Amino acid sequence: MSLIDLITGSAGTHVAEQAESKFGVDKNQLIALAAVAAPLIISQLMKKAQNDPAEAEAINNALDKDHDGSILDNPTQVVERQQEGDSILSHVFGGQKPDVENQLSQSTGISMDKIGPIMGMLAPLVMGYLGRQKQQNGVTSGGGLGDLLGGILGNTATQVQNQPSNPLNDILGSVLGGGQAQSSGNPMGDILGSLLGGGQQKQQQGGLGGLLGGLFGK
Repeated sequence: MSLIDLITGSAGTHVAEQAESKFGVDKNQLIALAAVAAPLIISQLMKKAQNDPAEAEAINNALDKDHDGSILDNPTQVVERQQEGDSILSHVFGGQKPDVENQLSQSTGISMDKIGPIMGMLAPLVMGYLGRQKQQNGVTSGGGLGDLLGGILGNTATQVQNQPSNPLNDILGSVLGGGQAQSSGNPMGDILGSLLGGGQQKQQQGGLGGLLGGLFGK
């Protein structure tokens, strides 16, 4: 299963429908949020794993212990695991979590009082996906985790480059509006390109703030 399959397939769609029912947010906004947030979470975990062996082992252990991928088969779990998801995001983004949520709120049009809880629903699904990918790729320690996560983003980027015309790009284009990320006509490809190091603003500003600025053309 690719990351695009996670977002647009039965698990991602089910979570979007649950969030739509619970928070009254348009389903396309929720899918667009997932399309941005999922690779952003994976990118931050990749950086942590690549830069700190101890952090890599901690992430590896968390995936083994709490994220075996079963949530992909039963995505209704995301509602009861929302608080856990919030803790995951606090670890992933640290003190920048409020800034991330604010930027995602501005970009997707989802209000700040809803963006955090919805992100809390998404996070366990993303971690479950990573846990399953880890199992399927035979990664047994933190040492191979950075490469696995980078491979997921790279393979997804290749997939969207080969299929620039798809419903997900249409949704992103309509929700995210006319920012820089839409200039190529392949917004998902631009998002992944920025995360993988191709965003000029990311290079200029550095850090998560610059990365988000590059994503949304701000």
